[in-house]
Amino acid sequence: MTVPLDRHYLVEFQVSAERVSQLRRIIAAHLRHWSLELHVRPVCRGVEELLTNVHRHVGDDNNCVVELRWSGRHLTVSVADNSAEMPRLLGNGGGGLSRIMALSDSWGTCRTTEGKVVWFTRYAKEPRTADMVPPAPLPGGREFCRAPVAVPDAATATTASPKAAPVLV
Repeated sequence: MTVPLDRHYLVEFQVSAERVSQLRRIIAAHLRHWSLELHVRPVCRGVEELLTNVHRHVGDDNNCVVELRWSGRHLTVSVADNSAEMPRLLGNGGGGLSRIMALSDSWGTCRTTEGKVVWFTRYAKEPRTADMVPPAPLPGGREFCRAPVAVPDAATATTASPKAAPVLV
């Protein structure tokens, strides 16, 4: 499946403590743009965890690539760095990958020719807009609709404005 261009984001940068918080804000903005508000907090926490691990274990000023891909059903977040040292899941559950596991539906790591990639996914179904859902019929098969409302002109306007009353058809 190909991902539409507006559902893919990639940024390459050098890791530093200051850039972790900057990137968190950028990712939050992309998720909101894609109408994935419910995923902003867990995804940003996951990205922050992965970038903090790169900063801590790989060091400052190393190249890093963060990529977001949203298929309309799944959001995949990956962080690639130039270190060949693979992360480990600690047995006590207090480390970075344990947090990633708790925030995601799936996760993994893989070696690359330049280093490694750590990724996680979340189920993120495309939100439905309210105007796509037709109103439910009333009991007895009748439909709910609004009666037309006359809008008074400025000369006849009063402080109370008329309200549309429901009409059963």
